[in-house]
This record gives sequence, C-alpha cells and structure tokens, in this order.
Amino acid sequence: MGIEIERKFLVKGTDWKQVGKGQFYQQGYLSNHPDRTVRVRRVDDQGYITIKGKTSGASRSEYEYPIPIEDALEMLHELCEKPIIVKVRYRIPYEGLVWEVDEFQGENQGMVVAEVELSSADQTISLPDWVGQEVTSEAKYYNANLSKHPFPNWSSHRE
Repeated sequence: MGIEIERKFLVKGTDWKQVGKGQFYQQGYLSNHPDRTVRVRRVDDQGYITIKGKTSGASRSEYEYPIPIEDALEMLHELCEKPIIVKVRYRIPYEGLVWEVDEFQGENQGMVVAEVELSSADQTISLPDWVGQEVTSEAKYYNANLSKHPFPNWSSHRE
C-alpha cells in the first residue's frame, strides 16, 4: 500500500519565488468523499489518476497512476466536479527535503501553500524562512475542499 505523509503550511512573502519556473497543474475530482478521493491531474503534458484514503494526522493511503494526457483532459472537462483546481507548483530543495509550493490560480487565486513529504509522521524538519503557519490538520486547505469552497469565497483570509 502506498502511504503519503506530508505536512502543509501557509507561505509568507515572496522570497520562495526565486526558484525558477514551476509546473502547470490542473486537477479535478471524480469522487470527493471524506473517506476517499479520486483525482484526475494534468501536470504540464502528463496525465495521472490518484486514489487517496482518509487522512489520519499527516498520513493517508495514496495510489497514483499515469494515464494518457488526452484521457486526463477529457475527464477534467467532462467528468470532474467544478471548479477545476489550477495552480503552478514549484519544487524547492531545503535541508535535505523538497518543498512543494503551490501558487493557485483561477477560482483559488491568492492562495499559496507549501507541502513537504516525510518518511515518517514524527520526522523532525527545519522550516524555511518563508514558511508560515502549519495547516496540515485544517481540511479547508485540502485541494479537494478548495474545489468545493474556493479560497476567495471564505469569509476571512488567513495570512
């Protein structure tokens, strides 16, 4: 079984942006149930389908498989719940780990979050200066929830 262990944080400022070009992402949900999600994703010119289990702390089961880009685009357009998540992802190495910073566009314009994948839930990490408040356990920051409740519609924004 594939296990994803990650922590999620809000991003402060723009110092992180000195990393170069990011990758373009579109992702949508075929199933968006609290116990499981089925996601279709486009990453530049690659397609993927991902099944994720229920989150427990910073961990959850995850299975991801490549699919033809044409299939991914058709599913995003025809089958996935709207709105589709659109973002640019930047990968930033820092002290032995790779941080993924997502700068959202479209319906979630203005949201910037950073995630880091870990080898164990109790792994100690050092935070880059541009990493702010941890939001790992706050479901409203999950991409699946951002597709239902876009960031600009929240009654108050956190920084």
